[in-house]
Amino acid sequence: MSQSTQDFSDSDTGPGRGLTRLLFAALVVLWLGTLGWRDLVPTDEGRYAEIPREMVVTGDWVSPRLDGFKYFEKPPLQYWATAVTYEVFGFGEWQARLWTGLTGLFTVLFTGWAGTRLFNRRTGVFAAGVLASMFYWNAMSHINTLDMGTAATMSASLMAFLLAQRPGASRAQTRWWMWATWAFMALAVLSKGLIGILLPGAALVLYTLIYRDWKLWTRLYIFSGLLIFLAIAAPWFVWVQARNPEFFDYFFIYQQFTRFLTSELKRPGPWWYFFPILILGVLPWLGSLVPALWRGAARPAQRGAAFGSAQGRTLHAQGMLVIWVVFIFVFFSISKSKLPSYILPIFPAIALLIGDYLDRARPRVLRWQFALLALLGLAAVIGFTQLYRLGNATTPGALYQQFGWWLEGTAALALISGLVAWRWEAQGRRTAAVLLVSVAMTLGFSLGIQQFQILGRTASTKDVVHAIRPWILPGQPFYAVGTYDQTLPFYIDRTVTLVEYQGELHFGITQQPGLWVPTYADFARRWNEDKQPLALMSPSTLPALQALHMPMTVIYRTSRFVVIAKPGQDYAAAAQAAAALLPADWNAGPSLVSPQAEAGAQR
Repeated sequence: MSQSTQDFSDSDTGPGRGLTRLLFAALVVLWLGTLGWRDLVPTDEGRYAEIPREMVVTGDWVSPRLDGFKYFEKPPLQYWATAVTYEVFGFGEWQARLWTGLTGLFTVLFTGWAGTRLFNRRTGVFAAGVLASMFYWNAMSHINTLDMGTAATMSASLMAFLLAQRPGASRAQTRWWMWATWAFMALAVLSKGLIGILLPGAALVLYTLIYRDWKLWTRLYIFSGLLIFLAIAAPWFVWVQARNPEFFDYFFIYQQFTRFLTSELKRPGPWWYFFPILILGVLPWLGSLVPALWRGAARPAQRGAAFGSAQGRTLHAQGMLVIWVVFIFVFFSISKSKLPSYILPIFPAIALLIGDYLDRARPRVLRWQFALLALLGLAAVIGFTQLYRLGNATTPGALYQQFGWWLEGTAALALISGLVAWRWEAQGRRTAAVLLVSVAMTLGFSLGIQQFQILGRTASTKDVVHAIRPWILPGQPFYAVGTYDQTLPFYIDRTVTLVEYQGELHFGITQQPGLWVPTYADFARRWNEDKQPLALMSPSTLPALQALHMPMTVIYRTSRFVVIAKPGQDYAAAAQAAAALLPADWNAGPSLVSPQAEAGAQR
């Protein structure tokens, strides 16, 4: 046995154990410590920060609402978790992302632990390192969406199932891990809907048909498992339906089936839609992807005694992982509604397969894969110098280039770690090579992703709200005209009134039509009646309102947003106070405008 393998043996002592603990501590600090570095950006981050905020403010934790409208597109698990975080720590960016960060980190650790139990300790450490350093998993763990929680709970159900069915598991271990499987599926349903049980169930059926393991069904604890599943998943669905009779048709029929079978939501994509996402998402382990899948499918079954019987039991663990990856990938590829994050649940399974492959591959066979990483790093170092060409009127090329310098650092880490790992693999130091790439790319992606703040700041309304803070008064009407930026209610700490806009709030508007303003003409009448109202819009909307001869003053303007107020306040003093509140590094080019400078916009 080589020294690299000995360092990560199944022993409880040795240098590998101390190194693992050190890396674990560093990962936790890096993973969670960067959650608050960026402003929230639309659409998902603002939406999934605002819905829990409204739960806390209204006290209604049963019927989710967005900007005051009923919002039944998704179940409430993440809303509840974030609302609890708000109650404990207050409102803020890191609080809004905490559930996403924790579930992403939990899956990294659970993947490593499951790999240790299913295969060996080195495979488990490799699998955890691979998942933490995968670009897509790292990025999505720091973006406030529902997909990370869904991927985490679904993947946990898969790993709990494999732990329950592994050869050598006692009857008690099988029972408890199968109960955990049912519980994780229930949490997945509470996170995203029926896919939380349909996709794991379909993967199990395919596994049974392919490997003809019919006895497996006698070890699923179906009756007690269903009781656990229903006890966790069912109460909210019953409760919300009792309060909202319209819920069932919209949530189950429209959201769960219509969006999959039709292109009504206008999220189409070709059959190869997810291939680029997969290729980019598994970086820096792209060279290991195909060999890991291929060898995983060909790996013979694990065999062992079943509850002490002479017959024993078998488990094609790698085969189940391959089925999981391929089925989910194909399932969403044939869907009529596609979003990049839909395939996120396949990445922990891929990490386990790659971890197993990295552990078992013949000596020096990984050299070409590390060489590929170095080559991709070199190409990225060159390519990111041209990022400024993506600049436009809204986001100048200079900001893209500033972001590009951070990405250059990530690319340089890929180049350097790839070259060093190539050399170490040639010397038989595989453990060191794999850990080097894992640590370097986890660090590189974590820091590079957080610097998206350079671009995301221009999309968020945080600086807008900061700039107009002196004009914002308690109980003041605030309108979003012809647009809806999901970060706005969160940052002004109140709901806004939509004007001539529906979008994703169409269902809620049909249920509560009195909460919006249908036309610009209706808005003009309300504006004239309101005291000290404010309104946000895109610059292209302003001429339509000026044509209605509304009394208005432009108090804020950028290439993305315009904010108007109704004359009657001391705008000169407010503008001066707003300028004093602007951050020292403000560089987005806003204009805080007095009535004299915008006389043409005021009647």
